[in-house]
Amino acid sequence: MGDGQAPMVRMESIVKRRGQADSGFELRVPELRVDTGEVVALIGESGCGKSTLLDLIALILGPTSAGRFSLHLAGEGAGQDLAALWARGDEGALAALRREALGYIPQTGGLLSFLSVRENIRLPCRIKGVSLADRELETLAKRLGVAECLDRKPHALSIGQRQRVAILRAIAHGPRLLLADEPTAALDKPRARAVLADMNALARQQHLAVVVVTHDLDLLAEHVDRAYTFDLERLSESETRSTCRALDDAKRVPA
Repeated sequence: MGDGQAPMVRMESIVKRRGQADSGFELRVPELRVDTGEVVALIGESGCGKSTLLDLIALILGPTSAGRFSLHLAGEGAGQDLAALWARGDEGALAALRREALGYIPQTGGLLSFLSVRENIRLPCRIKGVSLADRELETLAKRLGVAECLDRKPHALSIGQRQRVAILRAIAHGPRLLLADEPTAALDKPRARAVLADMNALARQQHLAVVVVTHDLDLLAEHVDRAYTFDLERLSESETRSTCRALDDAKRVPA
């Protein structure tokens, strides 16, 4: 980041505990940052905590404890103290941030089958209470290569087209932070690279920050600016701890 701007997302000394009486999982995040205009990857095996971390960033889950957890949007001054919002249970403020600042792409794309592509894309705008002009929608659709699909239903799209529509729906209402849970899981290598290239370009063109969960290490070198992985510890038969750590170089595959 070289302009002195605060990170969009900053996490320090975060702990999230999950589990029941007979089993437990603890995720520790000593330090994590996400800057405007970059793509950050969360990489790891199944069960390592990467989806839990994504849910923390998405404000779906609150931390069990937090040294620092903040969201800083451009022009907002001091930013939002997310740890404080969770501590005092301010669901109204958290819901407003989810609605206004975040875009989310689930692993399956999450498109509603009974709506056209155009209607799917407009849905988050209606929820947020903003309008999306046809010209703007069509410009974004052309940028992502799905302009010819706008009046189709999701079942008439290829897998790659559905993922691109899911990206478009997630950014149509103007979020600042785009979160994607395994968006390339169902794609072959060429389509996966194309989808990540789209996210990379959007991050820079629209000044977004992007956090993407992936297990595909081969895609890192081309399209990711920063990467985090997870070290799993088995504390007992029923207790597991995962610690998130930064990779020194997104192009380096962890051992």
